[in-house]
Amino acid sequence: MKIAGIVAEYNPFHNGHAYHIEHTRAEKEGDADRVVAVMSGYFTQRGEPALLDPFVRAEMALRNGVDLVLALPTPWALASAETFAFGGVSMLDALGVVDLLSFGSEQGDVTALEGARRVLDDPRTALRMRGLMDTGLSYAVARRQAVFEQGGEARAALLDSPNNTLGIEYLGALTRLDSRMTPFTVKRMGAAHDALSPIGGMASASYIREVVRSGRAANVQPFVPNTVCRLLLEAIERGVTSREELTERAVLAVLRLRSREELSALPAVSEGLENRLYNAIREAGDLEALFTLAKTKRYPRTRLQRLVYSAFLGITADMAEGKPPYMRVLGATEGGREILRLAKERGTAIPLVTRVSQLEALSPAAQRLFALENRVADLYALTLQTPTPCGGEMTAPMIML
Repeated sequence: MKIAGIVAEYNPFHNGHAYHIEHTRAEKEGDADRVVAVMSGYFTQRGEPALLDPFVRAEMALRNGVDLVLALPTPWALASAETFAFGGVSMLDALGVVDLLSFGSEQGDVTALEGARRVLDDPRTALRMRGLMDTGLSYAVARRQAVFEQGGEARAALLDSPNNTLGIEYLGALTRLDSRMTPFTVKRMGAAHDALSPIGGMASASYIREVVRSGRAANVQPFVPNTVCRLLLEAIERGVTSREELTERAVLAVLRLRSREELSALPAVSEGLENRLYNAIREAGDLEALFTLAKTKRYPRTRLQRLVYSAFLGITADMAEGKPPYMRVLGATEGGREILRLAKERGTAIPLVTRVSQLEALSPAAQRLFALENRVADLYALTLQTPTPCGGEMTAPMIML
């Protein structure tokens, strides 16, 4: 049995994701018999509440080619591409049964992405990046320039596309872990990442979220599998789709309570960013104004969005150091339960959790993380059209298909 692993958000699941899984399973391509997905939970890597909670999104994936879904804990999900990738890949590696790491990319060629990764891993590149950042350039701009100088334009240009960039980080995580998983990439087809118009039957998740939140959910039907459309419409009917603006004042209220010292403990805060953020918080009357006040060439909006929600949720830099302390199973098909049995027989490097009661026997780090996830779930519930009670993370059952 050949098992493939995918790190994803499925926010929400769409035809492009189905295409990726199809080619991961195709006999002359990925040739996988089973697929495991590590999926972000209540908040996403771009620094926003997910459209739907992780259990709904897990069911979408399980009904469309994924056999087992694990939750990527919030400190790794709401983080830079490097941390996001390392968290997801480390969980797949820790299962001990995953043979193939599959990811989408604009390039569609692992060899080319590996070339860019080698340049990034060259100490001379890191040294040059630091020098460029000292001149005021952002991390992304400095990295591209350093790769251009060390490896040429073709490799540097790979960093201009978001899925290529994330793929390069997946490759870095494989090296860092000395993982036995083989990388495999599927070329992204149709609409580009974040494109606000579809191409054929392919639309970006950003487009789909925009259509849903504008009250035109029926219009997404051509761009998502039928089972996803049904689950999405059911979620809308129950009022459990999220809207960031519903908690905007609550987010601002919590931010105004944070001291400079607390802001300095947030993930990826450096070079006095906490002072800029602190001053913007005290002046802004809404999140858009806050981002405008704090954003510079050095500190792009997405980074600020992640910091704002990290401050709101109580995430500190030390929470995403190393690997996640446990792996929570969100759902499984019969094939996924077969993967779980095999993983348990071989022994996993990170504890697997299928029931909340199992967390009681785990480490203090695991207890701390689960306390955070409970808080995250309870606050996420306030972003829903119809807010749900506290305790969702404690009571939600594993999805069995």
